[in-house]
Amino acid sequence: MTTGKTKEGGDKGYDVVQRYAFGVSAAIAALLLRQLLQPLLGENNPYHTVWAAVVFSAWYCGLGPSIVTALISLVGVWYWFVPPRHSFVLHDPKGGISGMIGFLIFSGFIIALGETNRRSLRRSRWAESQLRVARDELEKSVAERTTELNMANDSLRELSSRLQQMRDEERRRISRELHDSVGQLLAALGMNLAVLQRQSGNLDAAANRALSENASLVDQISREIRTISHLLHPPLLDAAGLVSAIRWYVDGFSERSKIQVSLDIPEEFGRLSDEMEIAIFRMVQECLTNIHRHSGGAAATIRMREEDDRLLIEVRDQGRGISLEKQFELSSSGRTGVGFRGMRERLRQLGGTLNIQSDGGGTVVTAVMPLRPAETARRF
Repeated sequence: MTTGKTKEGGDKGYDVVQRYAFGVSAAIAALLLRQLLQPLLGENNPYHTVWAAVVFSAWYCGLGPSIVTALISLVGVWYWFVPPRHSFVLHDPKGGISGMIGFLIFSGFIIALGETNRRSLRRSRWAESQLRVARDELEKSVAERTTELNMANDSLRELSSRLQQMRDEERRRISRELHDSVGQLLAALGMNLAVLQRQSGNLDAAANRALSENASLVDQISREIRTISHLLHPPLLDAAGLVSAIRWYVDGFSERSKIQVSLDIPEEFGRLSDEMEIAIFRMVQECLTNIHRHSGGAAATIRMREEDDRLLIEVRDQGRGISLEKQFELSSSGRTGVGFRGMRERLRQLGGTLNIQSDGGGTVVTAVMPLRPAETARRF
């Protein structure tokens, strides 16, 4: 700490000496110039060249050096250029003294103006330095906050990705439990009811009717459980792949909703990674659900194709479209609905994007996903 202060004091002292040296040098140079111009100027205007030295010192060297410059200039002019030359005796005391006083007064004005300018420049530089410091601190603070936000966003994305995986795993587990456990129990219950139905001759009409209704209810519950199980996680997705699962889902959706859905998928379309297949299936599922709830259309189209190592998935309907206000909300981060936000997040985790376009003729939802070399090789 002491060393730093000593160094700073030494630098400041060197600067002061340097400014005084410049001021003295300026006075000497002005006097030499006046000596060179002596044949041209004669005894007129003895202070002609030293004004430049005073102005230079006042503007660039500071208060002390400029005063020294003015005094050296005055003494030099008095000795060398005021008659009689090379003497401090004055032939015309009144005129000589008035000229010296005039020189000192005007030099004082010049020095005062120069000092005012220097102080203004110092204040301006100090203000600029403070602004630079404040700007640097602000930029540093913004950079730190940005880093913190990026880390928080990365953590949230990681958490979101993990939650999405956990939800898919939980859906798969519940689907399996419904199929293997509840489904088997309902199958056993159906077999028991079948045994009772074979002995229905021993029952009255009301009991027979109740038995028949129970058998129908068990069949209906079995179908509902099977449908729910498949919607939670279609077995075809694991066993036969994405295309088979989408075809199964579209057939069931068209039957339930009476919306005609056409598929445009290449015949040679192969398998993708498990993450991509579940993401695409959930996107198609969500889009068709939205079409059924909101579009009012009677037809939809699903297209899938590969283009430049990218997979493009397009779901188009012929409904009433989405209002401009709603489209703005869907395109603004943080304001989308749960379904669209879930679709975007799934695709983002896989490096994909989701785009929504809508007008009075319908809505088009387009997803673009990159295909890694391993996935491309797996498909063919």
